[in-house]
Amino acid sequence: MGITKRLEFDLETKAIGKICKALGHPTRIQIMTLLWKRDNRTCGEIVELIPLAQSTLSKHLLELKKADLVSIKNEGKRVIYSVNFDNLQLLKKYVSSYISTIEIPEKNKMTVLTTRHKPNGNSHLKQYNYQFPDKKKKQLTI
Repeated sequence: MGITKRLEFDLETKAIGKICKALGHPTRIQIMTLLWKRDNRTCGEIVELIPLAQSTLSKHLLELKKADLVSIKNEGKRVIYSVNFDNLQLLKKYVSSYISTIEIPEKNKMTVLTTRHKPNGNSHLKQYNYQFPDKKKKQLTI
């Protein structure tokens, strides 16, 4: 039997891991974007803007709440969701610190302007056009 190793990380690293895991789904990123544009939305308002079932969005909101990215406020039967800016600041600090340590040499940067296309139409796509010369095309007989 193998031995399971458990690594202990500092609190900030654990928090960043939780945040990144929660933002690892496109729907959750969409929800965060909606809340960023206008804070204090109900689940029903989010359902109107994202075409998914209410139960699905509730599960995504729960994951965002577990990561402490959104906070909730109960107003009667309504639950109001808003962005927790403290954890977003933590993520911003981490990402900007990480990006500032990366240096990409100018010669290795790829941009749309440096991409060269062959001028004669679709010839550059032929390398991806898989043809099977051994297979005969079936002919329909009427």
